[in-house]
Amino acid sequence: MNRAENIKRVEESISFKKESQVKETWRRLKKSKSAMIGLVIICIIILLALSADLIQPYRVATKNDVRNKLQKPSKEHWFGTDSYGRDLFARCVHGARISLGIGLLATFASLIVGGLLGSIAAFYGGVVDNIIMRFMDILMSIPTILLALSIVAALGSSIPNLIIAITLTRIASFVRIVRSAVLPLVGQEYIEASYACGTRDLRTIRKHILPNAIGPIMVQTTMSVAMIILQTASLSFLGLGINPPTPEWGAIISEGREFLRTAPHVMFFPGVFIILSALSLNLLGDGLRDALDPRLKS
Repeated sequence: MNRAENIKRVEESISFKKESQVKETWRRLKKSKSAMIGLVIICIIILLALSADLIQPYRVATKNDVRNKLQKPSKEHWFGTDSYGRDLFARCVHGARISLGIGLLATFASLIVGGLLGSIAAFYGGVVDNIIMRFMDILMSIPTILLALSIVAALGSSIPNLIIAITLTRIASFVRIVRSAVLPLVGQEYIEASYACGTRDLRTIRKHILPNAIGPIMVQTTMSVAMIILQTASLSFLGLGINPPTPEWGAIISEGREFLRTAPHVMFFPGVFIILSALSLNLLGDGLRDALDPRLKS
């Protein structure tokens, strides 16, 4: 009975420690005004994406009405209309769902693959480390846009292929970040204790190493979503991203570039969404970096 009570107390102390660490990070994050502004902006954009169908039906974003083409912003059309008479506000709101969805999915895939490879490289070292890192050097030597363009051109223009292409361009950065975060942890005593208990290597990486390297990984993840949103918009602008009439911020800008002088609002509003999304995520990432840095604790 005493043993069970002791185990329970240890578990409660561990859970309390984890909770207090999260609260401490949140307390320090709240001190950064720029990070909180970024958090508010990205939360508003996510809320718009989640409630897009309630705000404007999807058919409004894709229905052509040439009688209303290139209308300026008004009460009926808050952001005006494009060259096909489609409501720009509806297209920007539904485009948020696609752009953020691609950003989150590609980041998650890059995190899983890059985190695993980076952990293995740091954990085993030697030949394994050299093979993985030299392959990452090859990937990073190719410009990201050029690599993504080549992959999409080879596989075809679609959302799944776009996610695959962007994921491959972002893996190397995650491998480097995770490897640099894991290297100082490999020789720690609790890792040797895990070995002594007979724990398998993959379980040791998953349970003991990655959780202690979560700070840099979280910052890189936040920054990566912003970069992927910009990269998706760039590919769509070049015609190798999202196929029309699917609403996506880069594709909307691409369709409106020939009307820059006569109807600049067609490019302005989706451009504002791209800028706000990337800016807010970068501000949030900077705040997380400071909040998770143990050298800045006060």
